[in-house]
Amino acid sequence: MMRQGFTSIIIPVYHEYDIITDQILHLRDVYRGEKIEIIVVDGAPERDTLKAIRDGKVKKIASKKGRGAQMNAGASSSKGDTLLFLHADTSLPPNAFDLVGETLSDRRISAGAFTLRFDHFNPILNSLIFLHDLRGAIMRIPYGDQAIFIRKNIFEELGGYMEYRLFEDVDLMERLKKRRYKIKILKEKVITSGRRYQEYGAFRGLLRNLFIIGLYKLGMHPDKLAKFY
Repeated sequence: MMRQGFTSIIIPVYHEYDIITDQILHLRDVYRGEKIEIIVVDGAPERDTLKAIRDGKVKKIASKKGRGAQMNAGASSSKGDTLLFLHADTSLPPNAFDLVGETLSDRRISAGAFTLRFDHFNPILNSLIFLHDLRGAIMRIPYGDQAIFIRKNIFEELGGYMEYRLFEDVDLMERLKKRRYKIKILKEKVITSGRRYQEYGAFRGLLRNLFIIGLYKLGMHPDKLAKFY
């Protein structure tokens, strides 16, 4: 049964056992008393992230691998009338749920997201952020690492995420726009880890992202693009 004024935080994970406890503790500490539920959906066969969770109030779900499939599984078991999809290595601003509530109090707005920043300074990553912000300003389509939130009834109306291997977040936002649903990107920031870019190399990561996004815009299917990611 859907609960009004209640936000379901859905965290898709794959071998995130080393950081999931800190994420849950942060959510509990900062958002104490808020009307939220935390749902962690593990796509790893070992379910190692679920095993690392000690908070008994967290809803733990096992799913097949794939962020789209995992987020759909979390959404189907959620109780909130608002869904917020959060990466395990992304931190919300302190007033996140006030902002979500204020944004969706405008019935003309169906979904939203935050502005993205990385957790440390790097000139290459800053270039990526500049392009990220520019694309967002022009297209008004956020990525999943911006902590997308959406009315649950609209999410269900759209049929949830496509279970693509890549760009399931962009696809959902594009379908919203095609139906003329309004998406608002907030100026308040979420902070995400630059670890994947550091592992791959920030400059190479930037070029790779631009290459993949270009192919996607040219019409290549996301599942084929996943081999470049």
